[in-house]
Amino acid sequence: MKRLQQSVSFSDLVAGVDEAGRGPLAGPVVAAAVILDRKRPIIGLADSKVLSEKRRDELTIQITARALAWSVAWADAAEIDRINILQATFLAMRRALLGLRFRPDLVEVDGNRLPDLCFGDHHLSGNAIVGGDARIPAISAASIIAKVHRDRMMRSIDTLYPDYGFRQHKGYPTAAHRDCLSRLGPCPQHRRSFRPVSSF
Repeated sequence: MKRLQQSVSFSDLVAGVDEAGRGPLAGPVVAAAVILDRKRPIIGLADSKVLSEKRRDELTIQITARALAWSVAWADAAEIDRINILQATFLAMRRALLGLRFRPDLVEVDGNRLPDLCFGDHHLSGNAIVGGDARIPAISAASIIAKVHRDRMMRSIDTLYPDYGFRQHKGYPTAAHRDCLSRLGPCPQHRRSFRPVSSF
């Protein structure tokens, strides 16, 4: 795993961090960390949930091209079952931060809690910001990157388990997904610690 590296070329590096996939019954929880370039602003950043799939894809191209650094990481269903969804989310966030090219001066995370920001002998400063994905551009960018990447992962998982419809519902507890669970039982991508998966 990559170590966080100190940048000598930039100052005031702020990493926005957000996740996608805490609520689904299947698949990974995915986190992204993004350090935007103030000299190359991106118009239209917003909470990924209010954007269309097409717009998220368009913005992802811009973010990955213009950001000073970006990283995506995840915790899989087995890890979620082993350590619970909150801790798995924090684990994915830490992995995303470790994947950045530069060590940020500040970490801003969407929500009301921060992951452990101690990395060896270095402690990163951080802020938890409720609604940050709608108000803080770097967090908005992270939410978009995480959502797009997770959707792509779920489409890949759909090719392995085509009977469950993961391409359509992305693992969320829709009526169609619940029906598949009742008929087929869980597959290896299901979070067995989640209800109603645990009942099957």
